[in-house]
Amino acid sequence: MSRFQSHRRIPIRDAQHQDDDDEANASETLANGDEDQGCTKLRPSDHNSTEDLEPFMGVKVRREASRHRDYRGDYIDVPSRPSLMKIIRKQGDDKVLFADKVLKFTASGKMKRRILIITDFAIYMVDPETDTLKRRIALAAVDKFCLSELSDNFLAIIIPTEYDMLLASTRKTQIVTVLVEANKSTSDYELEVVFSNRFEYNASADLVKEVQFEEVEDSSKLRNPKAKSQKFVELKIEESQVSKVGEIGRKRTRYAIRSQTQDLKR
Repeated sequence: MSRFQSHRRIPIRDAQHQDDDDEANASETLANGDEDQGCTKLRPSDHNSTEDLEPFMGVKVRREASRHRDYRGDYIDVPSRPSLMKIIRKQGDDKVLFADKVLKFTASGKMKRRILIITDFAIYMVDPETDTLKRRIALAAVDKFCLSELSDNFLAIIIPTEYDMLLASTRKTQIVTVLVEANKSTSDYELEVVFSNRFEYNASADLVKEVQFEEVEDSSKLRNPKAKSQKFVELKIEESQVSKVGEIGRKRTRYAIRSQTQDLKR
């Protein structure tokens, strides 16, 4: 399994406030199948990169709800929550460009609810139950974004100097747009947006995951021909344990994660 060869632009120390994947109170656990279960093979798609912010209308299939959505930016009213403002001001930030609740994939295969806050200079991941900072990522550390070409809610943020993040959000288009524009205002480096139905991300320092997306038909249509047909995007993940000398183990897990062509319930 080959990792994206990304150029590191700045040296970053250990990720600040690394999210603990072993918390006892996980918000949600994914329903996963047996290990080594056979997965439908996907034909690797060509990696389509963007040179502007219109790729979501072209390369990627958009959900109908996202085509006509009004963008507000701050969907949780951060200024009205002193605990959140304290977090970003402590880091020297003040202006909120985007804020919303998202789902974050952990290295151990769970999904946790997080508040995502984007400022001029950083990305913040906050525990919504306690309003505590779990991770802060400098915008300068972000290298690229990976999305499928289908109508789903998934987004990977690639951070070569730390570890990457795989998120689920109904507002992923806006998240990418805000981050690309924010980066333009502070750097000459243009963030890349890659579209592919198969890509890799580093879930932790020694764990690489390959994500595969496939559009599938609702099985209820097969049982009842009169039922209304619905399409889903199914996500499959293959894990590889790696070390400094190379790959040391691989595990294939089929996750029963399906993103319907309607908004993700938060």
